[in-house]
Amino acid sequence: MLREIVLDTETTGTDHAKGDRVIEIGCVELLNHIPTGKSYHVYINPECPVSPGAFAVHGLSDEFLKDKPVFAAVADEFAEFVRDARLVIHNAAFDIGFLNAEFARTGHTQFNLSDAIDTLSMARRKHPGAANNLDALCTRYGIDNSRRTKHGALLDAEILAEVYIELIGGRQVGFDLSLRPAARSRAAQGQIAAQDARPRTLISRLTEAERAAHEAFIQSLGPNTLWREYLGETTPEAS
Repeated sequence: MLREIVLDTETTGTDHAKGDRVIEIGCVELLNHIPTGKSYHVYINPECPVSPGAFAVHGLSDEFLKDKPVFAAVADEFAEFVRDARLVIHNAAFDIGFLNAEFARTGHTQFNLSDAIDTLSMARRKHPGAANNLDALCTRYGIDNSRRTKHGALLDAEILAEVYIELIGGRQVGFDLSLRPAARSRAAQGQIAAQDARPRTLISRLTEAERAAHEAFIQSLGPNTLWREYLGETTPEAS
């Protein structure tokens, strides 16, 4: 059973080495690439001001965060939730750098960056030269991100989980009829239809003898068979 945690954070700024801190963590659990419905979410008092630039991105103010728990108070439960799971993160070096800085303060075991899956690197390999931020990937894969008016760790983790499934090949409908491909926008559907359209009609490989044998079989079924009804060749029944 493959357990993965899709993770995102929000922070007070862009550089943990200069004292910026984690203020929000959002996690979504996947088992064998399927969301389980289990998640982890927490806001954190960073004990330092949120920079104006970061506030413009996520909208989390000093006033909002002042009564939230500090990282040390949630470190154990967070570490337990992600334990033994592979992390899936967009721009993993950024989030893991911040989380490891927090774990260094609390004495917890730090994450190994090489063990994480970086979806930004995956997207750059798959779509070289294209925009590969989360919003661009949502547009490319027809994933609804209309709720994403501001960055939010849990919402971004939920959206990233859908993007990740598309990056590894897309969710296929199998025996579990509850699984459905991600809803796609009309523009995305049009692009897919154009890509899937055949450039030319396939040449039939049936021989004339095979055609004749098939026609003889159809004739043997009678004038009002389901096959002829499907072809629109049935004769009206006498009243």
